[in-house]
Amino acid sequence: MKKLVATILLSAVFGAGWAQCVSSEQDKAGVRLACQDYIQAFYKADTTIAYRSVHPLLQKRGFSYSATNQAYSKQQEMPFQALVSLAKRWNADGKQANASSIQEVQILDICDKTASAKVTAVWGIDYIHLVKEKDKWWVMNVLWQSMPTAKK
Repeated sequence: MKKLVATILLSAVFGAGWAQCVSSEQDKAGVRLACQDYIQAFYKADTTIAYRSVHPLLQKRGFSYSATNQAYSKQQEMPFQALVSLAKRWNADGKQANASSIQEVQILDICDKTASAKVTAVWGIDYIHLVKEKDKWWVMNVLWQSMPTAKK
C-alpha cells in the first residue's frame, strides 16, 4: 500500500512537470501581433515596428538559398541592430513585398513566459521564440531559411 501511495504521489509530482502550457486569448493575440510586427517591419521598411515587438537581445540565425549555386549559405547571424538596419532598406523600394504578399503566423505553443511560432513570409520560413516581459510579448530568437527549394 505504501508503494502504491508513493507511486501515485511521484506520478503526480513528475506528471505536473510535463503538463502542456495553457494560454489565454490575450496571450495568443500578443504572440500573433509580435510575429506580424516582425513581418511588417520588413514589408513596410518601418523600423518603429521592429522596435515595438523585437527584443533588443534578439538572436537571429539562418540560411539563404542561392539559385545560382543551387545551395544554401553558411549560417548567417543577425543581432537586433542588424535586423533594424536590414528592415530599413530591405523593401524600401516596395519591390520585395506588398500588401498581398504571404504573411502567415502559426502559433506552435504558448506558456506563461515563453512561446513559439512559425512565420512564413516572402523570404522564407522563420521559427520564432518569444518571451513575455511585463505582460508584453517580444520576438527573442529566430531560426530561418529561404523558402524550401521544392516550393520555389
